[in-house]
Amino acid sequence: MAAVAPHASLLRDMGSSVMVYGEVAMMTPGAPLDAPMSKRLVMPTDEIAAYAVRLTEFAKRLQDAYGLRLAYHHHLMMVTETLDEISTLFDRAGGDVGLLLDTGHAVGGGFDYKHLIDRFGDRIAHIHLKDVRGKVMEMVRAGDLSFNEGVRQGMFTVPGDGDVDFAPVADFVRNGCYRGWLVVEAEQDPELAPPKPAVTDAFDRVRRLFA
Repeated sequence: MAAVAPHASLLRDMGSSVMVYGEVAMMTPGAPLDAPMSKRLVMPTDEIAAYAVRLTEFAKRLQDAYGLRLAYHHHLMMVTETLDEISTLFDRAGGDVGLLLDTGHAVGGGFDYKHLIDRFGDRIAHIHLKDVRGKVMEMVRAGDLSFNEGVRQGMFTVPGDGDVDFAPVADFVRNGCYRGWLVVEAEQDPELAPPKPAVTDAFDRVRRLFA
């Protein structure tokens, strides 16, 4: 808890309700986001249950000490990338562990994010809206490029500019199943995708989609 104290204190003082958490301690050694995506480390099956227990305890302490809900971020190159990995962890972790739904990382991980809404909708604590250019992602996977090289090649983009269907998450939010932040993400080369017009387009699209 001491390691997160400064950040958690800041979030609490700002009136935040969640803290995003991604498991970076079990990533490929060195510069993991510059390593070929095939080099991602996978958590051994016999370690998942104990990890889920530790994660649940951390989530409880975070809530008790700071009033923050843990929002666990599934992410490419981390130990929860695929639907099976996410499901296995969340089936074992307690309800105190919330889920950060990331549309782009789900599609990049090879599955439809709607499966997370269907299975763990009541645990979704935070949402990242990210689009994926499918053909670029296929090229990145086929060439076993790194995450960062994939970003430079344009595998991600703002909502509405790629191939992700945002209707399921929009329905989920509109139906009152979620009340929280919708964070637009799109790691891109700013020379190829200048931030201001990209963010402006994303805001307009998200506003129309979630109206």
